[in-house]
Amino acid sequence: MSKVVLITGASRGIGRATAILLATQGWSVGVNYASNAAAAETTAREVEASGGKACLVQANVANEAEVSAMFDTVERMLGPLEALVNNAGVVAPSAPLADMSVERMRSVFDVNVLGAFLCAREAARRMSTDRGGKGGAIVNVSSAAARLGSPNEYIDYAASKGAIDTMTIGLAKELGPRGVRVNAVRPGLIETEIHASGGQPGRAARLGATAPLGRAGHADEIAAAIVWLLSDAASYTTGALLDVTGGR
Repeated sequence: MSKVVLITGASRGIGRATAILLATQGWSVGVNYASNAAAAETTAREVEASGGKACLVQANVANEAEVSAMFDTVERMLGPLEALVNNAGVVAPSAPLADMSVERMRSVFDVNVLGAFLCAREAARRMSTDRGGKGGAIVNVSSAAARLGSPNEYIDYAASKGAIDTMTIGLAKELGPRGVRVNAVRPGLIETEIHASGGQPGRAARLGATAPLGRAGHADEIAAAIVWLLSDAASYTTGALLDVTGGR
């Protein structure tokens, strides 16, 4: 029986690339999306074409009831959960903090922090060996912004990812004795659609050229790091914050 993973925000970018790569290794994938059903369906088709099984699950990760129902659906359709990729995230248009509305900040924190915590909590309840689970792994998708701060652009986004780093370290210590490893990947400037949603579609290419490796990264390069952290090859790795930034 194949291993089962739930990937939040799997309709595009890093989430989609991770889903497809896991499918090539025979995983069954819960493909979560917030609103873009067509994009999620494309991910699901590519998962199945790559040798995996896909289950589409629409949910707003900041909504507790929807998160619980999402996990129920994945386990009903695919089997007991063995991994979570906590990937869903949003960014708002570039602005200094002085110009940010409370609505904007609440939206970013609701998805990036509360949503990640709710999904991690639900995974912990289902995978922890002391609660009847068989153990597993969680990979949180953070960002190099957590240590760079993103001044004058996305300081709220950067702070939200700082919270993810702290949660990763603490949760790894909580769940290690309960059979669950918890790690984070911190991408740098990656060519995904998130930059366009922040009003700067060319941002990754423009700033990526300043990284020591001289370019922006690609979603499949982040996916490779996530898949390694989920794998048995990383069996002694927990509480790690893995930078994949081209040296930035």
